[in-house]
Amino acid sequence: MCRLVFLEKHFQAILVFCFNIQEDMIKPAIQGVINVLKSCLKSKSVKRVIYTSSAAAVSINNDSRTELVMNEENWTDIKFLREEKPFNWGYPISKMLAEKTAWEFAEENKIDLVTVIPALIAGNSLLSDPPSSLSLSMSLITGKEMHVTGLKEMQKLSGSISFVHVDDLARAHLFLAEKETASGRYICCAYNTSVPEIADLLRQRYPKYNVLSEFEECLLIPKLTLSSEKLINGGFRFEYGINEMYDQMIEYFESKGLIKAKEP
Repeated sequence: MCRLVFLEKHFQAILVFCFNIQEDMIKPAIQGVINVLKSCLKSKSVKRVIYTSSAAAVSINNDSRTELVMNEENWTDIKFLREEKPFNWGYPISKMLAEKTAWEFAEENKIDLVTVIPALIAGNSLLSDPPSSLSLSMSLITGKEMHVTGLKEMQKLSGSISFVHVDDLARAHLFLAEKETASGRYICCAYNTSVPEIADLLRQRYPKYNVLSEFEECLLIPKLTLSSEKLINGGFRFEYGINEMYDQMIEYFESKGLIKAKEP
């Protein structure tokens, strides 16, 4: 008998290139969510579904104001994305519409649904190759152009670079699965920053590595912050800060031979 279902509709790379955004990315994301929720409904034993969404479903808009605080009431502006078609625009649309679909289906069929909305996932990895989120996070040291571009465009589009440690994210899923009073959406973000601030941190904390430094197009201070106030007020505590996240990513990339120290 299955009582809890953890649902994540995930494209392997944040940098996804599709010939047909609607057919290759958006429709599969929506249909995948519907298929799993239909199975949960059919099972008769599932008591709660914990769905992993994305900060990309919350934070993207064309608001020019600064010091914005984004919470669970916010949704990404799809009209803006469809009209302007910024870098990798299909990804946030797919995430937002998939979560909206999950909520509509859950309400129509009386499914107890809770959604977890993670920031960029950082920390260690058990994979032989780095996941895309780590490749983006470490791009200022690796210098890989595709990932550097992705990180800069993420800040330009989302308004910040926001992080959560993979272990904290896993704990948040279990916390919300077991908390009887949990309901609705929960942003899971431990740290909000910007590309220039990340570069400064890396130069100071890991001086043996070359760190990229040209980011004129990125604001020093992030335009917005993702707020985890609802999750924290519910009793959850984050265990990892930005320093611990990068310490573990540095160790992982070193172990894989993916970064090299400066020449003496």
